[in-house]
Amino acid sequence: MANPHHALGKAIDEFSKAAWEYTSTHSPKTSFNVGRIGGGTSVNSIPFESWMEVDMRAIDPKNLDEIEIVFKESVEKAIKEYNESGIRDEVTYELIKIGDRPSGELPATLPLIQRAMAATQHFGVKPSLGRGSTNINIPVAQGIPAICIGRGGQGGGAHSLHEWFLNDEPGDESIQLALLITLSQAGLAK
Repeated sequence: MANPHHALGKAIDEFSKAAWEYTSTHSPKTSFNVGRIGGGTSVNSIPFESWMEVDMRAIDPKNLDEIEIVFKESVEKAIKEYNESGIRDEVTYELIKIGDRPSGELPATLPLIQRAMAATQHFGVKPSLGRGSTNINIPVAQGIPAICIGRGGQGGGAHSLHEWFLNDEPGDESIQLALLITLSQAGLAK
């Protein structure tokens, strides 16, 4: 009988291979992760459903659209091959978008970014610009100036069971930095 878990495993494998090939040949950075899977009711019964949650991120909106196409084509290919493998019955699938964090980029010359860098230097820290997936993605994608500032400290193992953070720097300076940037943006500090 058709087993949705077996089909899901095939879809994950197909997508992983195609996505690795895509991300290794396209710039700027594009990433993907199958973060959750589930379904079934017991170890000795064929599950009535399987599901997965997939996260795809890219700095360039074009790359995000393209990795989504890679995902959809991979799932379609895997399910078609599974259903044609000689199993009895067949599995179907439904794709549901559970979130959308658009991407974009602002120029380093933007006054807000320049003020944030100056405020960072005020605390004796050399500012550095980076890219990432944060809560500023939505305003940035809409052309609204937004920044994400560092919080100090050290960390590692991001997005894993072993993620860690050590607040070994004065936490109050992060709050002061945010306030100085806000006052500077409002024209109340120079």
